[in-house]
Amino acid sequence: MSTHRSPDVAVIGAGVVGLGVAWRAAARGMRVVVLERAPEGQSPGAASPVAAGMLAPVSEADVGERPLLELGLRAAAAWPAFSAELGDKVGYRACGTLLLARGADEAAALEREQALRESLGLHAERLLPSAARRLEPALAPHLRAALHVADDHAADPRRLHAALRAAAIEAGVEIRTGADVERITLDGTRASGVVLADGTTVVAGQVVVAAGSWSGAALGLPEPARVPVRPVKGQLLRLRDPDGPGLLDRVLRFEGGYVVPRGDGRYIVGATMEERGFDPTVTAGGVYELLRDTIDLVPGIDELVIEETVVGFRPGVPDNVPILGRSPHVEGLVWATGHHRNGILLASITGDLVADILAGAREEAVA
Repeated sequence: MSTHRSPDVAVIGAGVVGLGVAWRAAARGMRVVVLERAPEGQSPGAASPVAAGMLAPVSEADVGERPLLELGLRAAAAWPAFSAELGDKVGYRACGTLLLARGADEAAALEREQALRESLGLHAERLLPSAARRLEPALAPHLRAALHVADDHAADPRRLHAALRAAAIEAGVEIRTGADVERITLDGTRASGVVLADGTTVVAGQVVVAAGSWSGAALGLPEPARVPVRPVKGQLLRLRDPDGPGLLDRVLRFEGGYVVPRGDGRYIVGATMEERGFDPTVTAGGVYELLRDTIDLVPGIDELVIEETVVGFRPGVPDNVPILGRSPHVEGLVWATGHHRNGILLASITGDLVADILAGAREEAVA
């Protein structure tokens, strides 16, 4: 067993949340080590490289999620500066979103969605089908209704992950791959570091758990100190247009899925929402349902090339609000997890919020 020089902060997890926390903590003068269990960066099934990258607090707004909405709106407002700080290397696109309805039932549901947004003080413009098709000519003629959310944007999570990794390393963060954390070490009721699966001890002043869907693992913590994070499986498709960009410009959302253009002829089609634990399989039924609904709305999709089928695990929590803040049970333990479907959106502010907690500038949990 070996003991390394003690960092101020050990971050468990090297997704966009963990890297963002590490980057911002290092900028505040802390010595930070990031521990990633996979031997070469991102763990299979991790949400960051699989996410579609929608920055869509208005489109995502739902009944009973006001705290999440307020956090999302703050994050969306921070994204332009966040992208610029990373050198505009993250595929940020101010593209807007169209919420679409095909039949009468979906159109009625869309009316309710618009009413909800109006009640929350959010703007979503109702469009006639003809107006929606003028914005996106590839839409099918049987479109029944649409809402246009111009302020919803998108980014490329894989590019974001690479940019954050580079920024963290430049800031002096040590990133250890193949560092599978077996448990958090406790000195009484205080976290004092971690023990890795190979027996290595990493002593640290504070420990941040940013392990996504794996954050609900025991990690050697007493039951009251654990968090209720579970994996929510999502299957997605990555498509490519051999003719290049031009089929779609805006993000499309509809009952059954979404399409996110990357702006270069590539498109993300997703996503299933499955409570199947850490099941990594891509199923014929999942792929069929995604393609069926998407081609029904955008017939030209059937000409695109399938580049990749992927599965990721969103870190779900009971109220869908991320767990950001100090543990009330273990001193020196900080949570940065439970982002569910909003990890990429909230990446613009999560690092700063958690780094403030680590630095003692913020006493209470954020959410």
